[in-house]
Amino acid sequence: MSTPFPLLKMKAAVIIAAVLSLCFPITGFALTIECAAARLTFDESRGSLESLTTLKSGHEYLDADTDRNLWLAVLPQELGGGTIAPSDAGAFRWYHADTKDSGLTLVWEDFNLPAMPEFAVTVTMGEHVSMPALSWKIQFSGLERHSPAVVYFPRLPQIARQEKEILAVPFWMGEMTDRARSLLSPEAGRGIRREFQYPGLLSLQCMAFYQQDGPGLFLSADDVQGLSKGFVVFGDGKEGIGFEAAHYPSADAVQDGRYSPDYAMLTGLFQGDWITAAEIYRHWALEQRWAKESRIKQGKTPEWITNTGYWVWNRGTSTGVLPPALRLQNYLDVPVSVFWHWWHGCPYDVGFPEYLPPREGSAAFRDAVKEARSHGINPIVYMNQRLWGMTTDSWTAQKAERYAVKQRDGSVRPEIYNTFTQAPNASMCMGTSFWRNTYAALADTVYNDLGVSGIYMDQACSSLICYDTEHDHEPGGGSYWMKGFQQLESDIRRHCPEVGLAGEGCGEAWLPHLDLMLSLQVSRERYAAPGEWEPIPFFHAVYHGYTVLYGNYASLTEPPYDSLWPEEFAPHEPLKLLDPCYRYQFRLEQARSFVWGQQPCLANVTDEVFEERPEDLAYLRQLVQLRQAALPWLLHGRFLRPPAMDIPTLEIDVSRLSIYAGREGSVQHYRKTVAQYLAAAWQADTGAVAVALANISDVDHPLSFRVTTAAQGLSERGKIFKLLPQEGLPFGSYADGLATVSDMLPAAAVVIYTFESE
Repeated sequence: MSTPFPLLKMKAAVIIAAVLSLCFPITGFALTIECAAARLTFDESRGSLESLTTLKSGHEYLDADTDRNLWLAVLPQELGGGTIAPSDAGAFRWYHADTKDSGLTLVWEDFNLPAMPEFAVTVTMGEHVSMPALSWKIQFSGLERHSPAVVYFPRLPQIARQEKEILAVPFWMGEMTDRARSLLSPEAGRGIRREFQYPGLLSLQCMAFYQQDGPGLFLSADDVQGLSKGFVVFGDGKEGIGFEAAHYPSADAVQDGRYSPDYAMLTGLFQGDWITAAEIYRHWALEQRWAKESRIKQGKTPEWITNTGYWVWNRGTSTGVLPPALRLQNYLDVPVSVFWHWWHGCPYDVGFPEYLPPREGSAAFRDAVKEARSHGINPIVYMNQRLWGMTTDSWTAQKAERYAVKQRDGSVRPEIYNTFTQAPNASMCMGTSFWRNTYAALADTVYNDLGVSGIYMDQACSSLICYDTEHDHEPGGGSYWMKGFQQLESDIRRHCPEVGLAGEGCGEAWLPHLDLMLSLQVSRERYAAPGEWEPIPFFHAVYHGYTVLYGNYASLTEPPYDSLWPEEFAPHEPLKLLDPCYRYQFRLEQARSFVWGQQPCLANVTDEVFEERPEDLAYLRQLVQLRQAALPWLLHGRFLRPPAMDIPTLEIDVSRLSIYAGREGSVQHYRKTVAQYLAAAWQADTGAVAVALANISDVDHPLSFRVTTAAQGLSERGKIFKLLPQEGLPFGSYADGLATVSDMLPAAAVVIYTFESE
C-alpha cells in the first residue's frame, strides 16, 4: 500500500522561522515543512532542499552530500548560453503560497544578468489535487522574449542508499534493474545520464526508485498536452544516484516575459514496489482524456483486431508469409493475423519511404492478400512513420531535407539502424504537412489499392524535438508532435475508414489514435544486452484494457535476412531452426505474453517449424486456446497485484539473436536464471478476479496461494472455477473476502483460476 503525501500543513516551526527571518538576517536557518507523511527541510538562505524524510519511519530519502540545486536552467545562445543555478542568485526569499498555509513559495532574484536585469525564478509547492504527492511548479520571469533552452526541475541529486534497491521505468512496456547505481557509475569518476523522452520512449510520465517492499520515491508529471520533456536518472561516478525532469520549451513559450511549464511535477513517497507506483499513477491517469478516448473504449477498434487470437510475424514476399499463417490458423483453431515486414520494394532500414510497388509486384501482392483475407487472415504491413533514407533518389528529388527534424544548429542528425549497410536515415518532422501528406498518401494506396487490413506505423510511440524555424510549428519543444500525429491519423482514417493502425512500443498519448501497440519487451533477451534490465508490465498495470497489446520476437528459427541487403553479409542458412536448448526461452516469452495480457505472436513461421517442433507448437496451442476463453481478463481486464507465491527458479539457455542484435561478434548466447512458472492477476469489468499461471518448466509444481479483498479486490463470497484449454471446472467456493487455492500445476501447462461473486 502507498504512504499518502497529504495536504501540507505549515507547522509552528515554520511560522516561527518566518517571523525570525523578517526580524533577523539569519543565515543557514533550516526551513522545515511537516505533514502527516513527510518532512521537507530547505536551507533558508539559499532555498536548497536539504532533507526529505517520512514521519512514520524516519527514513531519509536524500544523502547529505548533494549539490543542493533544486533547479538548473540552460540559457539559449541569444542570451549568451550557459547554465544558471540557484547558487547564482544574489537574493532568496520565501513565503506561504496562500492564506490557508497549504504550500510554500521560494523566490530567487538578483542574478546579475545584464541582458535580463529582472530575471527571477519562483518555485511553488503544495499537495497535488489527484495524486498523493507533493506538487512542484516553477516560473521564470524577466525573460524578455527568449525562453530557456532547457530547464531541469525538480532535482533530487543524491538519493540515499538502501538495500535491495530497484529502479523501475516505464520504458515503453516497462523495465526494472537492481543495478542502477553501478550502471550509472560504470567506473570511478564517470557518471552516466539516462534521459527518457516523453511523449515517446517513456510511455507514462513517471519513474520510481525504491527498496523492494520498502520505502520508495516516485517522480511524475500531470501534463495532459503531450509537451516535450524528459525524465532523467543520473549517476555521479561514485555510485550516487539522482532524479530530475528536463523541460523543453517551444520558442513561443514565453508570455509577458514569463515561462512556466504548463503542468506540475510531482514527488511522492510510498511503501512497496513498482506495482504500488503504477497504482498511484493509474488513479490519476484513467481520468485523463487519452484514457477516456482510447479507441477500444470508444468501440472504434476494428473487430478483427480484438478477435485476433494469434499473430504471425513473417517477412518477405507473400509466398513465405501468408501460407504459414493459414497453416497456423488451422492448427491453433483461432483467428490469426499477420504482422508483415519486407513486403516493400525497398531494402529495410535503407530505402524508406520508397515502399511501392511491393517487391513481388502490385498485382501478385494484391491477389495474395485478397486470397488470405478470404480465409480470415488479416495482414498489417510495415511502414515507418518518420524515417526517410538519405541515400534514396526521392530524398534528393523531393528535397526532403527541408522537412526533416533539425537540431539546434540547423543540421539533420542521421540515424543508422542497418548493421550491414550503415545507411543513414533522417527523421521527418511530424509538425510539417509535407511529411504527413506524403505518409497519408502511401497509406491510402496500400490500404485501398493493395487491400491490406492495417498498417504498422513503426516508431509511432516516440517523438522528437525540432528546431527548424521554417516548419509549420514553433521551434523547440511543445505539443506539435502529438498534434501532428493526430492530424496524420485523422487523414489516414478519413481515406481508410476501417483500417487498423498499430504503433511501436506503448504510449499513453497515443491511446486515442492507435488500435494496437507492439510490446516487444516480453522477448527483451533476444535484442538487448544481458544482465542489466528486466521487463515488467508497467504500462499494462496502468492501461491494460485501454488498447490492444501484441507482439513477440519469440521464434523457433534463426533470424531472416533481407534479400535486398548486401549478399556478402547474408547467413549461410537464414531461418535455420534454432537448437532445441532454447525451448525454455521460447516458453518464457510466450508465457509472459499470456500472463501479462497480450495477444501472443510467433516470428519466422516456416513449414519446418510444423514438422520439427511439434512440442513447442503444442505449448502454443494450449496457451492460445485458454487465452481465448479468458478475454474478459486477458484482453479487457484490469491488472492486479499477483498473489504471493513461492516460485522456484530455473537456469535456461538464451539466444540473443535478432536481425541485427547478436551480429558482428557481440554476445549471441548466455545463461539466465528465471522463474519456473509465471503468474499474474486480473479483474474483469464484472468484478470477477482471475489468476493466470504458465509453467515453462518440465516439472509439476504444487500451488498454494491466497486471493483477498485487500490485495486483489475479491468480492466477499463466491465460487472458484479452474479454466483449462479445453474446459472449465468448478473448483470450490470462498467466503469472508478470502480465497485459498491448493492445486498442482502440471509441467509445461497453463491454467487460470477465476473467482466470481455469488
